[in-house]
Amino acid sequence: MSGQSLTDRIAAAQHSMTGSAISKAVCKATTHEVSGPKKKHLDYLIHCTNELNVSIPHLADTLLERTTSNSWIVVFKALITTHHLMMYGSERLMQYLASRNTLFNLNNFLDKAALQGYNMSTFIRRYSRYLNEKAMSYRLAAVDFTKMKRGADGVMRTMNTEKLIKTLPIIQNQLDALLDFQ
Repeated sequence: MSGQSLTDRIAAAQHSMTGSAISKAVCKATTHEVSGPKKKHLDYLIHCTNELNVSIPHLADTLLERTTSNSWIVVFKALITTHHLMMYGSERLMQYLASRNTLFNLNNFLDKAALQGYNMSTFIRRYSRYLNEKAMSYRLAAVDFTKMKRGADGVMRTMNTEKLIKTLPIIQNQLDALLDFQ
């Protein structure tokens, strides 16, 4: 636990007391430490997305709640954790995120506490836009483009023309958001 702030320790203890293992794992994955989320917490959360008795809305809402923090570190780690779960977790999570009217509302995020926070705020706004666009693309096309089969017999090459014409603007929006945050 070295490096964790007192706030992080208290929050994790509160989640332990209430019996919410998911909230505790999210809290531990999104601490104030300037390091990436720990693999053991990410692995546990991925495992949770594959369990039928786990509430996907609760997991997603807990992650979204962490993005309301004023600390760029916590928000950035919440975005990384969400992105990781979108990529490697159950498709149920992606379906839930796509079904929400709003996902990340970080267009005005600004951490004025330190120079690094100020600099990272722009990146966080762009990263959240990409994740929003990724969820919106899934809502519109019912497929995650990053997981599509590629190559000569890939999905895009075998798609009929009408569907391809409808799909290309969706892909373009997601690529624009991706390229915007480099």
